[in-house]
Formats: sequence, structure tokens, C-alpha cells
Amino acid sequence: MWKEKARYNKAILPEHQGNPLIEALKPKANQETVMDAFSSYPELDENIRQHPDPLVREEYTVRLKNLRQPLPLYYKCFRAIEDAIKAGYSAKNPLSPTTAQYLHYPVDEKLDIAPHTGYFEPKGDGITLVGESGVGKSSMLEQVLNYFPNVIVHDNYNGQVMEHRNQIVWLKVDCPNNSSVRDLCEEILATLDQAIGDKRTKPESTIGKLTRQIEQKIKANFLGILVIDEMQRLEFKRTGGENNLLNFLHSLVNKLGVPLFFCANPPFNDTLAKTLKAARRAESGGYFEMEALSRDSDAWDCFVHELWDLHWTNITTALTEELNDKLHVLSVGNLDMAHRIYRDAQKLVIGSGDERITTAALEQAHVSACGLSSKTEEVMTLRKQNTLPRRQKTEAKTGTPSKSNVVNPKKVIADITRPQHPEFEFQLRELQSAIDLPNRIVDPDLLRRAADEEYPLEYLRSNEILCDSPLEQFN
Repeated sequence: MWKEKARYNKAILPEHQGNPLIEALKPKANQETVMDAFSSYPELDENIRQHPDPLVREEYTVRLKNLRQPLPLYYKCFRAIEDAIKAGYSAKNPLSPTTAQYLHYPVDEKLDIAPHTGYFEPKGDGITLVGESGVGKSSMLEQVLNYFPNVIVHDNYNGQVMEHRNQIVWLKVDCPNNSSVRDLCEEILATLDQAIGDKRTKPESTIGKLTRQIEQKIKANFLGILVIDEMQRLEFKRTGGENNLLNFLHSLVNKLGVPLFFCANPPFNDTLAKTLKAARRAESGGYFEMEALSRDSDAWDCFVHELWDLHWTNITTALTEELNDKLHVLSVGNLDMAHRIYRDAQKLVIGSGDERITTAALEQAHVSACGLSSKTEEVMTLRKQNTLPRRQKTEAKTGTPSKSNVVNPKKVIADITRPQHPEFEFQLRELQSAIDLPNRIVDPDLLRRAADEEYPLEYLRSNEILCDSPLEQFN
């Protein structure tokens, strides 16, 4: 947890001025400054590329994991979080009588006498981020949230001693597997204790008492935003229904004015969309969908050029359109898969004698790096959507073939590792990496028996292994 002492900057809006919770946040920064803070480019010592020991150069490839190339969505998500935090804090000035009453009395039990600054009115927004696994949601959240410190410690503000010293700007919890409302409550309570450095609080025995326990800690430590990742893990059948869970979470927004950030894989968005009430709450501060990058997007182009520069092969392979196309097809625009394929391709060729990165190297790396990922339904669907059209050979208006289309019969360019029938490419790749291949062969001794026959071809035909006229047979 990142803690820092409060340093105050005058707020922009008049209604935010004089509020130490808002003025302790970082000053408003332009897009260039913010995006630069999100980026992370591993140090590249080009001399290492010529190191005589290939094991040393292979070790350096782990630095690819540290590459962070921010995408345009990062900035939009950051602004939504920044605005939501400030909006939530705008109703909680620690120096206000309204906030003093908010801290000491239950929100849903208004006293007969209102403070001269009025009753507390919560101002909490809901933000939702949805995207398939591996597209970079959690990585983006990590970078955006870490722009802010976890905890700001206040001593005094303009000479006035701060009674409540801790300000938890953000809290992120991962939804437990097969969790219930109680499981989630206990996770939030434990993370609150960890943020402020307290010993772990013993959870109350009932849900009602436990939620009040959490609410009191949230109020006393001025939680700015609660981020819940992996929301698709929730087993709603254990919570007594989806509404129970959502109502509990949204009570934090409605009662305490704490902004809530949902991060999940589909079909969690379908859950939120079932009712207008849930959908409106979840997107009041912003709704974002994060998808695999398309081949012709500026975001993919920017990412892949940064990625390709990070190599420790002793030869610099230029990023051609063919290599770019191949990496996108294999990774289906999924950044995590692209990282792994390129890293494994380098490890494959380093020390081989020919350290060029070829389409064949990328394909072989795909087998080892994404053998399981490539078989998932999400990837197969994206692969169908992202299939690149074949370039058609075009002739000039004069009717004579262009130079690029003239075939030199003496020059044969072949890649023996590439399947000669592209329509079967991924099935053949899958067979190359299959660990149960012997079990798939129904009759392993068939060819040996055919060799012992007087007419082996007839034997294979009779066993339906050899087919001379497939169009007739399968018509």
C-alpha cells in the first residue's frame, strides 16, 4: 500500500476549495502528463544483443512483461475515476458540521436538528468496465489507480489539526471465487485493515452487523472509491439472488456516497442490463467496454511497434506487414497473448544460429505460449471475426501482369513449417501440440500391415484411408 503525507493544492472549483480531502489529491494534469505516468518501457541495453552467451540474452526476454503501453481508453477511464472521487469527497469536508454528523450517526437515521450546513447528501457514482480476459483490464486498472496514492495521511490543514488522519483514496478487492455477499464483505473488511495498517478485524457474525462494521471503517477513513475486480466470479445462486448483491453494493453509493467501480468479464454486463435501475446506477459515472485490438487500429499499431523494439536477438528483424499480420492473427489482438508469443519466439531463435523472427517462429511460439488460450471459445470467435482477407493478384488496365505478379519459375520460396492448406492451419497446429495424439489414432499398425500386403494401395482403399476421388465419394 502506497501512503504519503498530505500536500495541499488549491482546488479548481469554488465548492471544492477548503476541502482537505480534495486539495490533498494531485493537481489536475493534462493528457500528455497522465499518459506518460501510465507508461512503462523496460530498459533496453542494446549491447546485450551481442552477448556471446545466449542464456543471458534469453533471460532478458522476461523484461517484455514490464511493457506498459497506455491506450486511449486509459485516459477516459482515469478521468471518470478522478471525477467520481472528487464528487464523492465534495459532500464530506472533514471540517464541516455536516460531515461531523455523518461520521457519528447512522446515515439513515437523521437527527431532528440539522447542522447549519445541512444534512449529509451522498454523491456517489457507479462506473463499469467490461472486457474479455486478457485484453488488459486489470493491467489498466493497476496503472490508473496507482496514479493516486492508496492512503493520504493528514496532520493539519492550514493550522487546523485533522482529527481523522487517514484518507483511503481507493480500495481494490478481487471478488473471491464462488463468493457470497458475506465472502465479499469479509474481503472488503480485510483490505480496509491492510490499507490503514491495522490488525485484521474480526468480522461480525451476521450480515447486518458486518455491513455496519464495514460502513463505519469506510466513513472513518474517507474511502474515495471502491473497485471490485473479477465480478463475474460471483455465484448469484449463493447470494439469494442478483438483487441482494447489487443492493448491498449500491447501498454504499446511496448511503455513504462512495463511488463504486465494477470490473468484470462478460456476461456480467448482461446481469447489470436486466433492470434499468441497476444499469443506471452502474453507468452513472461511466461505462467502458475493453476489446481486443483490431489490426487496423492506431492502438494496435502503437502497441506492436513498442513491443517489437524490445528484442534481445543478435539480429534486428524489421517489422513487416506480413509479420504484423501474423502476430495479430495468432494473438487475435489480445495484448497478453501478443506479449507471450513474441517473447517465446525470441526464446525459440536465440542461440539457434539464425535469430531472425519469422512467421514460422511466431507460429511455433504460439503453440507453446498459447496452446490453451487458443482453444477457448472467445479466441475462436475472435479469430473468425478477425480473419484477414487474402490479397488478390490484380492486373493493370493494359491486361499485362504487374511486376509483383510475375512468377519466376526458377525461384521457389517455401516454408516447410507452414501448412500448405491455410483453411486447416489451426487444426494442424493443434495436432502438433496435442499431448494425447497416440490415443487419437484408432489403428496405429494399419500402415505397417499395408506394407506387408501384395497390393498395399488396395488394402488402404478398403480401409477407407486412401481416397482417389473425394468429390465423388463425398458428394
